[in-house]
Amino acid sequence: MPFPPDAVGWATLLSSCRVHSNLEVGKWAAESLLDLEPTNPAGYILLSSIYAAKGKWNTVAQLRRGMREKGLRKDPGCSWIKFKNKLYIFPYYDQIYAELEKLNEKMIQMGYVPDASSVLHDVEELEKIKMLGHHSERLAIAFGLIFIPRHCPIRIVKNLRVCRDCHNATKYISKITQREILVRDAVRFHLFKDGACSCGDFW
Repeated sequence: MPFPPDAVGWATLLSSCRVHSNLEVGKWAAESLLDLEPTNPAGYILLSSIYAAKGKWNTVAQLRRGMREKGLRKDPGCSWIKFKNKLYIFPYYDQIYAELEKLNEKMIQMGYVPDASSVLHDVEELEKIKMLGHHSERLAIAFGLIFIPRHCPIRIVKNLRVCRDCHNATKYISKITQREILVRDAVRFHLFKDGACSCGDFW
């Protein structure tokens, strides 16, 4: 590079290290990011996800403890959907969970395999899969499928980046239901239609 990388550059490199499970370069990128922005929790979160993917849960716990000691916290995932001029956030209804169960069965029949690598908790695999199934964007999608007319696209906003598994699951859902689903996450717009996403699976 013809100039020193800024925080965005280091965060981008660190995010790539998470995708490629490169711990050595990831540690260097995280340290460099935290030198520039010591109160930015992204460095801790991305680095802990690399350690979690390698099963190094003691190190994950140390990083989380370090965040708590510095008063840093990760924003909880939240999705919202607007319908008839009303904003719905985390709509927890039995009807929505029933819709998600039906969708999950159809997705599995079509070849969907849950990817629990984005669940950064030291719990059993089945518990991780259950946690994935209740991510906020999936609740919002189920709500949209139930209440939004078929001729209208389902538009969802999420405050964080959509995880790899939810991105994959939404492709399946768009194909099963033949609905257009537009998700605006913290990074970009994703238009899901007939089993594909406008981002070309690069997000």
